[in-house]
Amino acid sequence: MTPSLRYSLDLARQSLAQFLPDGAAEREARLLMCHALGLSSAQLFARLDETWPDGAPARAFTEAVEARKSRQPLSQIVGEVDFYGRLFHVTPDVLTPRADTETLVDYALSGPFERVLDLGTGSGCILATLLAERPTALGLGTDLSPPALEVAARNIARLGVGERASVLQSDWYAAVAGAFDLIVSNPPYIAAAEMQGLAPEVRDWEPHLALTPGGDGLAAYRAILDGTHAHLVHGGRLVVEVGYAQGAAVTKLFHEAGLEDVACHPDLSGNDRIVCGTRR
Repeated sequence: MTPSLRYSLDLARQSLAQFLPDGAAEREARLLMCHALGLSSAQLFARLDETWPDGAPARAFTEAVEARKSRQPLSQIVGEVDFYGRLFHVTPDVLTPRADTETLVDYALSGPFERVLDLGTGSGCILATLLAERPTALGLGTDLSPPALEVAARNIARLGVGERASVLQSDWYAAVAGAFDLIVSNPPYIAAAEMQGLAPEVRDWEPHLALTPGGDGLAAYRAILDGTHAHLVHGGRLVVEVGYAQGAAVTKLFHEAGLEDVACHPDLSGNDRIVCGTRR
C-alpha cells in the first residue's frame, strides 16, 4: 500500500531529528517534500492525507532526505534560498547566503552610492540585492571562481538587474579598473585552526576557497584594504562582513589603512558582524 504524504513526512522528520532540533526537522522535512512535489507549503498542507501521485516524486523525496542526512545543506538540495526577501539560486560552488549577511546589506544601504564593487561576490546575493534596492546604481562583482561567477550571473539576471551589473574573474582587484563609491565584501575569514570545528554542512559542503584564507583568517581584509586608495573614491565607503571575534582586529586594520569614521556593528545576535569605514 502506498503511504500517505503525512506518514512519509513524519518518517522524514524523525530521521532529520537525529541531528536537528525537532522544530527545524519538521520544517526542513516539509520543505524537502514541497520541493519533491513542486508544491507550495499551503498546497502540501491541503494534500497531506493523499498518497504519493507516482514513483518519481516519492523517489525524489527519499533522495532529498538522504542527502540532508548526509549533512548536505538544505539550500543546495532545493537549489535556492531566501535572502533579503528574494530567492537566490544556490549550488555547492558558492556559500549559502545567510541572514547575518543581510546586516551588511543594511549598512551598505545606509548611505548613497552610484557605483558598487562586490569583492568575492560568490552567489551575487549582495550585489544583486543592492542594485535591486537602488534602481539607478551600477555594479561589478568579482570572484576567483568561474563556477561561482556563473551562479552570480544567473542570480543577477533573475533579479532583473543584469543591465546594470557585470561579473569579472579577478583575484581581488587584479582585473578591476576604475574607482567606486561603495566597496562591499563578505570575504573568506575563518582561521585555519577553526575549520575543523565548523558544522558539517559548512565544512564538508561549502567551498573552502570562500570560507578560509588560511592562517589567522585576516589575509582577505589586508588584500581588500591594500586596494582601497586606488579603487575607492574620496568620500567612498568600505563595508565588510567579519567573523564574530574579528571586530577589533579588522577595525584596527581599517585605521591602519587610513580610513576614517571606522565602526564595528553587531548582527541580530549581538556578535560583531560588520566593519565600515570611509575614505576621506
